[in-house]
Amino acid sequence: MELIDILVIGGGGREHALTWKLAQSSKANTIYVAPGNGGTAKLSKTVNVPINAEDVESLVAFAQEKNIGLCVVGPEAPLAEGIRDKMDAANIPCIGPTQAAAQLESSKAYCKDFLNRHLIPTATYGTFEKIGEAELHLQNTSAPWVIKADGLAAGKGVVICQTLEEAQSTIKDMMTDAKFGSAGSRVVIEEFLQGEEASFICLVDRGRIMPLATSQDHKARDDGDKGPNTGGMGAYSPAVLAEGIEERIMEEIIRPTVLGLSDEGAPYSGFLYAGVMISPEGDPYVLEFNCRLGDPETQPILMRLKSDLVEVFLKMCEGKLHQASLEWDPRPALGVVMAAGGYPEKYNKGDVISGLECSNTDDTQVFHAGTLLVDEGLSEEGKIKTNGGRVLCVTALGDSLEQAQEKAYQACKNIQWQDCFYRHDIGFKGIRKLADTLS
Repeated sequence: MELIDILVIGGGGREHALTWKLAQSSKANTIYVAPGNGGTAKLSKTVNVPINAEDVESLVAFAQEKNIGLCVVGPEAPLAEGIRDKMDAANIPCIGPTQAAAQLESSKAYCKDFLNRHLIPTATYGTFEKIGEAELHLQNTSAPWVIKADGLAAGKGVVICQTLEEAQSTIKDMMTDAKFGSAGSRVVIEEFLQGEEASFICLVDRGRIMPLATSQDHKARDDGDKGPNTGGMGAYSPAVLAEGIEERIMEEIIRPTVLGLSDEGAPYSGFLYAGVMISPEGDPYVLEFNCRLGDPETQPILMRLKSDLVEVFLKMCEGKLHQASLEWDPRPALGVVMAAGGYPEKYNKGDVISGLECSNTDDTQVFHAGTLLVDEGLSEEGKIKTNGGRVLCVTALGDSLEQAQEKAYQACKNIQWQDCFYRHDIGFKGIRKLADTLS
């Protein structure tokens, strides 16, 4: 059997989970992770590479130098910079969409206009490049509003505003004060949709679509879905959805999107992530598209995946996705994000993390995100330090969603660093819905 060297691009929890799953394949030789984190540094088969995920030219050169047999792109920024196109030109098999197709995520305005053109259900919206026109739109519509920076903002460029004053301040932050840099020079203002969110992620290639297990993210920082939006404070899989809703999402959202992109000359290949709002009436609406796996949804999803992920990706690269299959552990999985105090605003880095050594079991995995492996001369507990806002995702399998939640939180109690915090209610909606169906 021929072994291949693999390049995983990114340094977050999603990339740790991907690397962890890829390393389980008998086809995987060395897995290079650029730049990786403290968790990937300690995995078998794995070597961290000090190349930034946005340094596309250096990544392509490295892939050529190492004769990489499979490249898996984790974050959105290199996709927006066209890394798939450049890997294709270098004849490196790569999982991820082209730059043209990745506009679904890299431009909120493009995405909304695309949905509008193809009659795919989404919230009503307006796109604005002048602050005065944006403020006039606010005065002519009613709260609450969802205000989005048009470009990439690391998952933080979406703000839900309950009052006119809050909305005006948010627009000023984005358009005048450049809180998100050039990403906020254009904004999208949407109506606020009520309902239940779900993350629906698929593998797509040459018009073929293979859904992954469903999941639900928790974007708000604090318990009870309060506080500012974040990149995600936890997730569980499968999502607790009404009967038939997955088929509706496929037929009303995913298939028209894949067909529409192909018709417009940007055929899609890679992960396609639809953030969906399911209305109280049971109708699905697109909140956003991501052109990669979600974080933290990836962690519980991959905990449940039993298939060889390298085999699936290689078939996909050969245009044979229809020959691949995905086998899932029937047990639910739940992941809790442990974050640095102050996230998503200012937070400290460099705090020593303790308790990691006793937290991984057969059914529990601690996936690293914002961590760094430091000097080997330090004590065993002093080797991993915080290096970001979302630091860890503690993920567990259980015979029930409630048991998975219990296991994950038990592991969280073992892990400590100064000012760490996490939500205490990840999965509460799913557990409540499951209880309601039994009552």
